Amino acid sequence: MHLRFRSLGTLSLLALALTSSALQAQGDEKTPLGKKMAAINTAFKAIGRQIEDPSKNASTLEQITVMETNAKAALTLEPEKKAQVPAAQQAKFVADYKAGIQKFIDTAVKLRTAVKAGKNAEAVAIVDEMKAQQRESHKEFRIRKAGCLLYTSD
Repeated sequence: MHLRFRSLGTLSLLALALTSSALQAQGDEKTPLGKKMAAINTAFKAIGRQIEDPSKNASTLEQITVMETNAKAALTLEPEKKAQVPAAQQAKFVADYKAGIQKFIDTAVKLRTAVKAGKNAEAVAIVDEMKAQQRESHKEFRIRKAGCLLYTSD
C-alpha cells in the first residue's frame, strides 16, 4: 500500500515539474519572429480543428488570411538560431529559412483555393502537408528551448 502512495507521489512531482517548465517557457519573452510564428500557430490550430466542416469555410478563410499575413511579415525577419550557425553558413541558412516560409505561403494559397472551391477533402490533405512541412522546418530553424519535449502543431 505504501508503495502505491510513493509511486503516486513521484508521478505527482514529475507532473508538477513538467507543468512548471511548460508555464515558464510560455512566459518567456518572445522575439518579433516568435510572435509572428505564435500567431501562425494559433490560426493553424483553428484551421486544423475545422477544416473538415464546410459550414466553417468562412472562418477557415479568415484564419488562412491571418497565417498568410504573419508569414509574409516573417519573411522580413531572421531566425534567432542564425547566431548559432557558423558565419560562413549564415547567408545560406537565412536563404533556406526564407525559402521555407515562401513555400509555406504558397501552400497556404493552395489551401485558400481549395477552401474557396468547397474542396474540404483536398484541403485536409493540404493541411496535413503543411503540418509535415512545419515539423521539418522547426527541426532545422527553431531553437529547442529547455523543457520542450516535442515539436507539435497540436
